[in-house]
Amino acid sequence: MRLILLLLAAGPALLAQPGSNSASYDRPYRPQYHFSPREHWTNDPNGLVYFEGEYHLFFQYNPFGDQWGHMTWGHAVSRDLLHWEQLPPAIPEENGIMIFTGSTVVDEQNTSGLCVDRKPCLVAIYTGHTPKNKEQPALQTQNLAFSNDRGRTWTKYSGNPVLDLHMSDFRDPKVFWSRQAARWVMVVALPNDYKVRIYGSTDLRRWSLLSDFGPAGATGGQWECPELFELPLEGAQNETRWVLKIGLNPGALQGGSGEQYFVGSFDGTRFTNDNPVSKTMWTDYGKDCYCALTFNNLPRGHATVMVGWMNNWQYAKDLPTSPWRGQMTFPRSLRLRKTPEGMRLVQTPIDPLRRLERKETEATSVTGTVETVNRWLTTKLQMTKGRTFQLKAEIPLGTAQEVGWRILKKGDRFTTIGYDRSARMLFLDRTDSGLTTFNKEFPHRIEAALVLQEPILRLNVLVDRNSVEIFAGDGRLASTNLVFPPEDAGGLEVYAKGGQAGKISVRIAAIQSTWAGGK
Repeated sequence: MRLILLLLAAGPALLAQPGSNSASYDRPYRPQYHFSPREHWTNDPNGLVYFEGEYHLFFQYNPFGDQWGHMTWGHAVSRDLLHWEQLPPAIPEENGIMIFTGSTVVDEQNTSGLCVDRKPCLVAIYTGHTPKNKEQPALQTQNLAFSNDRGRTWTKYSGNPVLDLHMSDFRDPKVFWSRQAARWVMVVALPNDYKVRIYGSTDLRRWSLLSDFGPAGATGGQWECPELFELPLEGAQNETRWVLKIGLNPGALQGGSGEQYFVGSFDGTRFTNDNPVSKTMWTDYGKDCYCALTFNNLPRGHATVMVGWMNNWQYAKDLPTSPWRGQMTFPRSLRLRKTPEGMRLVQTPIDPLRRLERKETEATSVTGTVETVNRWLTTKLQMTKGRTFQLKAEIPLGTAQEVGWRILKKGDRFTTIGYDRSARMLFLDRTDSGLTTFNKEFPHRIEAALVLQEPILRLNVLVDRNSVEIFAGDGRLASTNLVFPPEDAGGLEVYAKGGQAGKISVRIAAIQSTWAGGK
């Protein structure tokens, strides 16, 4: 521990500046328009907040290696949610206490008494984790740190912890200001009880129990990373509902880690679920989106934006990347939609993605045949050879029983995105996608139920070297998955089985790198 503290005390020159080789962002599996740290391990996003023109992304970070450990809050900022500047670590592990997941708020009125010069300050609320030893079990408590210089330096509150239940599993506070109750509200997980506990405070330092939620939905693993936020309804003026999102590890839909959500109401004290207790709804139907959080303090009128950790605890430590391990999803705009089944979460990539389009081509096949589209695609390989592109496509099913795309293709190596008509399933198959043998849980066919409102498969797909994010049903279904294709696997083709597809339309846009070291 003494060595860790000395290294942290050395400051940005040591921790934030990797060597020249590590600094390069042009690596075969390095994402080009998704955030990843220059080097070392990352997992959960933390403390997402907008303040004075900057989006702050904090993240679980090991400053000393590419495996989990020495948890510290890493830090990056952006003015557009596209281009990120990685700053020195914000809140370090210290005195044997790791800094686990949490949130950050803007204390506009200095309710905490931690702000200076009559100006708002940033206050982080995080879980402090003391590992178990021979004498005592692990301990998790809730703590504060604050910054009066726009998040550049942080001070841990001298009165920590501010909430201590003397438990080994009590973590991941999300805090926000409740207008209904005129106080701060914290949602925090009791992982082994399958509960989210809700607390209230007027000053961020003293917390009172308000209510519990759970068990409900999926309970096959620990509950983590809770979120509670309000969303507008599509097509309904001034109508909203509340969403309670909860991470589950293990026991998620696709195995390992994943997240579920509940839709209902929140009165400032208690969340009330609109659905039966047994109903389970998943935020993402892929294997690789976990602990997704929304930004606090977004400007009025700004869509709610969520970012998740693009990974799965089943194989996170084994990913074939270097000198970093771990990355974030592309930011997503959120809203709710009324469907015949009830209120459902809708996710779409944030609109500023269009600013990154390097080239774009739109085409509709003249004859409507798969062969015609594929001949056209062979002339557009420059759009996909960099393996960073967006694909928007419509495939009328026609008489076909299965339709889809083979992407990131080289020879017999490719990732398949398909739709099985009889099963009503959208799937991503990465069993032959490239490098898959690093963990037995990785090669997988990943399925999600998708009932089409009309017999047309509409997809919006983001591809970024080692990831595929699929949005179907106009955002009703999201499926996030990692892949590790051959380095020059830029092939792309459409296919149909068991009949003929209808007239196919395709739009491809190459996405430029957001990193100075990328291409």
